[in-house]
Amino acid sequence: MPSNLYTLDNSIVQSEMARKSDVSSPYYGEPRKFDPTFRGPISNRSCTDVFCCVIFIIVILGYIALGTVAWLHGDPRKVIYPTDSYGQFCGQKGTPNAKKSILFYFNILKCANPAVLINLQCPTTQMCVSKCPDRFATYTDMQMQYQITAAPWEYYRRFCKPGFNNPTKPVAQVLRDEDCPSMIVPSRPFLQRCFPDFITLNGTLTVAKRTHFKDALDKARSVTELRDAANGITGLVDAKEVGMKIVEDYAASWNWILIGLVIALVVSLIFILLLRFTAGLLLWFTIIAVILVIAYGIWHCYLEFSLLRQQPGADVTIVDIGFQTDVTVYLHLSQTWLIFLIALCTIEASILIILIFLRKRVRIAIALLREGSNVTHRFLASSGDAIYKVMAAEPNCMYANKTCDPETFNKTNVSKTCPGAQCTFAFYGGETPYHRYLFILQLSNLLIFLWLVNFIIALGQCTLAGAFASYYWARRKPQDIPTCPLFSSFSRAIRYHTGSLAFGALILALVQMARIILEYLDSKLKGASNVAARFLLCCLKCCFWCLERFIKFMNRNAYIMIAIYGKCFCTSARDAFCLLMRNVVRVAVLDRVTDFLLFLGKVLIAGSVGVIAFFFFTHKIPIVQEDVPTLHYYWVPLLTVIFGSYLIAHGFFSVYAMCVDTLFLCFLLDQEYNDGSAARPYHMTSTLRRMLRRRRTKRQKSRKREKDSEE
Repeated sequence: MPSNLYTLDNSIVQSEMARKSDVSSPYYGEPRKFDPTFRGPISNRSCTDVFCCVIFIIVILGYIALGTVAWLHGDPRKVIYPTDSYGQFCGQKGTPNAKKSILFYFNILKCANPAVLINLQCPTTQMCVSKCPDRFATYTDMQMQYQITAAPWEYYRRFCKPGFNNPTKPVAQVLRDEDCPSMIVPSRPFLQRCFPDFITLNGTLTVAKRTHFKDALDKARSVTELRDAANGITGLVDAKEVGMKIVEDYAASWNWILIGLVIALVVSLIFILLLRFTAGLLLWFTIIAVILVIAYGIWHCYLEFSLLRQQPGADVTIVDIGFQTDVTVYLHLSQTWLIFLIALCTIEASILIILIFLRKRVRIAIALLREGSNVTHRFLASSGDAIYKVMAAEPNCMYANKTCDPETFNKTNVSKTCPGAQCTFAFYGGETPYHRYLFILQLSNLLIFLWLVNFIIALGQCTLAGAFASYYWARRKPQDIPTCPLFSSFSRAIRYHTGSLAFGALILALVQMARIILEYLDSKLKGASNVAARFLLCCLKCCFWCLERFIKFMNRNAYIMIAIYGKCFCTSARDAFCLLMRNVVRVAVLDRVTDFLLFLGKVLIAGSVGVIAFFFFTHKIPIVQEDVPTLHYYWVPLLTVIFGSYLIAHGFFSVYAMCVDTLFLCFLLDQEYNDGSAARPYHMTSTLRRMLRRRRTKRQKSRKREKDSEE
């Protein structure tokens, strides 16, 4: 944010006239010369960055074409429904699997982790079933019981391949051909897949109250093996239970959440309106209120920490108890309150340091805010045909992972060369040029999406900048302000500067794309032991994060210059950069101060609404106590209200931030254009003019004292 009016630095203010007479700025260009015809955002302008505009339009048309191709080739069912080893959808209406909506794994021990189960393909036969197994059983036990009664077979065959009806087939051959699972364990559906029904009893992980079982080869197995094979399943199951309770809480409290967000909307609007008349008083009140609230939080955390230190069992660490769905468990630990205490003390100290050392800058930032108040991918991912590959039982099979045709597989010599090999469904793809370049198309889809999002943001920023600049450069306010400044600015941005905005958005999108790729590589290298590669990747991520922040900053200022002068993106970015570098001290400090003040306003609004929501959902408001819904977790609607309130406040204050940035650049340009004389008067308001005059007078007196002391 280019909010640097704040430092109206004495040395810079004093040297304005000298800079105007000696226009040689050795490093960051020359200050702009006086133009008596300049009256704000130029209306007589021409189209900029036409080539980029044409490319942008072509890309949009290509994006539409890509979406059409994805629609024609894609099938959302491939994402929505799980797919068995024959490429058939589980639970799809109008198919034999219509009533079989759950995917069952013959040997879940072959599945390494949940990511393989959910996203990729586990190297075992997978069948669609209507219900998951509810008991322990092995194929060997079933054969023994089948000699007495057919009931065990009738139940076991539900999990065998369709059409298989030979319960007397030798176990070794059944396991080799994977006609039936070697064993079944009590399971329950999760994400439309059968996962072992893990239950913790007295700290011991069990399945159906058992810790050990045997497979079809009479080999002893433990529940731990199931847990290791499906690492993380217990966490996912717990997450499902928590998720169900959260959904129930939302269903019971959605109307009160909506009321809380409406209150946040009204409070934000009132806050903005009050800034129009009492900006200084309100912002100082906000600062003091936040300091007092944090001070109260420090006192409360210290009190709770002191009381819990004296209670037995409260000294258990958070690591010791692990993840708990009941948040109140953590509130009974002294370590929790100690963490809160340290965090609040750090925040309080940071705020006080900023106020002590930058109190004068805060006053100028408040003046700027006062002036601102016056202006107030499913289809593409699922494209392709079913691809089948050879799944070999032996690791040294030469045909392993080769493509195959399930209709002709039995006629080949693959099964003879590799006993037990099967032709199973692997993924969706194809051999056409479209399918061969599907990955590139997906990357292009992501890049274009980022480009469009950044273009929309750029269009909004340029529109706001043009409207605010119209206000600043109006000689007589409000007579010289356009009738519809926002619409006029929007029309100029769309008509003349689509190419420039698209150019800046493309640069930012490319950097964001690089960051996404780096994040992907980092996720793939988490288990790698190459320390050098991880270190290099970490450095690249840090560099690209800094680069993205810098480009966002420069783009924002370039859009302001485009809105004012109507030049191309590169020229505007260069002019903005040089202007800010000629006033680098102001930029470095005022930008952070205004951000800090606006952030405190957001925190005050979100915190105020959050406090009211906390007392409401915890039944501490007697008047409405009977209307409070019964919840599993009161923090679900509470956090929703707080987060939603912050987003609402952020939406209001982001307009203010853009206004401050625009006014600041206009202020710097005003100083370089004019000198305050009758022939070249300032366009700034009387408030900013008085502040500039005081700074100049103070600087002159300081220099006079230095001169007298030297004499």
